Amino acid sequence: MVGEARRLPLGGSVVVDRRRLLDLVDQMRVVVPGEVREARAIVMEGEEILARAQHEAEQVLSEAHAQVAERLEDDELVKAAEERGRELVRQAEEKVATMVREAEEQVRARLSQAEASANQQMDEADRYALEMLKKLEAQLATFIATVRAGIEALEAKPQEAIGP
Repeated sequence: MVGEARRLPLGGSVVVDRRRLLDLVDQMRVVVPGEVREARAIVMEGEEILARAQHEAEQVLSEAHAQVAERLEDDELVKAAEERGRELVRQAEEKVATMVREAEEQVRARLSQAEASANQQMDEADRYALEMLKKLEAQLATFIATVRAGIEALEAKPQEAIGP
């Protein structure tokens, strides 16, 4: 409209058709509020998106903090479990060492008992063997005495009765 308007001879002013200008303003009033509403809606939507993004960022950050705290706690639990494990291993090793010592002592005691029992049995066997040998010696002595008596009796007889 301004481009088609007539120029006034003095200055840079122009003459615009009033009716056309009012029609244009009316059209703008009708169109602009819709566009303004759309712009406001877009701005509000942007603000909502921004608020959601901030909320999500806060949630992600909060979850990250929770995970870090959980991992730190897990690390502490792992350290405590490892320490407990080391303590249990140490106790088990002590228990095993004690059991081995006791078993060795029992073995030594039983070995001593077995040696004593074996020595006792050997002594009894030696006594029995000695007793039997003495009895055998006595029997042999009797047998030898009988043999000597027989030899002496035979030697006392004249030689001719014995034969050539």
